[in-house]
Amino acid sequence: MTGTFPNVSISTERLVLRPFEESDIEAYAEMMNDELVTAWTSVPRPYTEADARHWITELAPAERTEGRGIVFAVDEFLTQRLVGIVHLQNTDWRVRSAEIAYVIAPWARGEGYASEAALATAQWLFQNQKFERLELRTTADNTASQQVAQKIGCISEGVLRNAWIARSRSGDGTWADVRTDVIVWSLLPEDLADTSGFTSHSDWN
Repeated sequence: MTGTFPNVSISTERLVLRPFEESDIEAYAEMMNDELVTAWTSVPRPYTEADARHWITELAPAERTEGRGIVFAVDEFLTQRLVGIVHLQNTDWRVRSAEIAYVIAPWARGEGYASEAALATAQWLFQNQKFERLELRTTADNTASQQVAQKIGCISEGVLRNAWIARSRSGDGTWADVRTDVIVWSLLPEDLADTSGFTSHSDWN
């Protein structure tokens, strides 16, 4: 059983979650070159505008059309500046579950944007798409991402030992792979800590 998420935008008090556009390429490439993004994700280093274009024009749209998930660009409502990305992936349509991942631009951190965007996505997934489980995985040392999980009401389910390869930067500026544990979190409809984040959604044309 396979489905497809609708091509929608989601609005919150401060944010708009929408499909990526080619005009996002420069800002997205800049965001993905941040050192924390390099450390905790598997994106290429350096992350070029060609990488960003491939993601925005091919890979991200395919996530939705092929039924694997959906990718949202996250904009600050007032400035329309790219705040980050929310990615629903590894979707299981029979179980009605998906995994959420997110990245926030360096300039926008500390404002609660990650939790606001993740909560709005969870509410849309549960209320509009009738899903029953959202999963989140954080590396053992990524405390900022763990705080987001806790803030939106996720429950820690356990640790996957040695399950991820993070990257660490040495004194000479080179990056080295480092194996690390992964904490698995889950959110169910009844776990939602707040119902004020997701305000509306609309079809994206």
